[in-house]
Amino acid sequence: MSENVKQRRIILDLAVTLDGFIEGKNGEIDWCIMDPEIGFTNFLNQIDTILYGRKSYDLWGQYKPKTNDSDTEKEIWRVIHSKKKYVFSRKQNETENQTIFINNNILEEVNKIKNKPGKDIWLYGGASLITTFINLGLVDEFRLSIHPVVLGEGKPLFIDIKQRLNLTMVKTRTLSSGVVQLIYHWNGNK
Repeated sequence: MSENVKQRRIILDLAVTLDGFIEGKNGEIDWCIMDPEIGFTNFLNQIDTILYGRKSYDLWGQYKPKTNDSDTEKEIWRVIHSKKKYVFSRKQNETENQTIFINNNILEEVNKIKNKPGKDIWLYGGASLITTFINLGLVDEFRLSIHPVVLGEGKPLFIDIKQRLNLTMVKTRTLSSGVVQLIYHWNGNK
């Protein structure tokens, strides 16, 4: 890598409940507040690549907004679908449109992606892929939007983490909706 080329960062940008769930027990995300103050469009302009687990890709990787959705939501999905997509799957291995499937050698393949020129990379998820990335030390930034709801049960954000991560707080914001956004950087456990 050339000295004047900035290595791309992998950013975990995710909505999470106050009790640490990323979705309800039946996969519901109806608790997620689409707060314009979060600056999601700005975030999308910061990235050019999205990393999905297969299940998340199947649900959201080619999602089409409904006819009655707002123009803003339709534009967000248009921008999301303009990004290069990598799907981590043990089974699928075809390449389609802007989507490349990765089946093994995750650390090696992700480091290749990070060293290509481009913008930052969004680690979309799901939970299993997020755990794998954290355990491999691949998440550079944790951007968590804590929503003012307690579900009591569901799919937890952090499970089976194999090591302690000492993070550096970069920014906090409290939004008028009650969402609190936390941004942490991880530079390895030094």
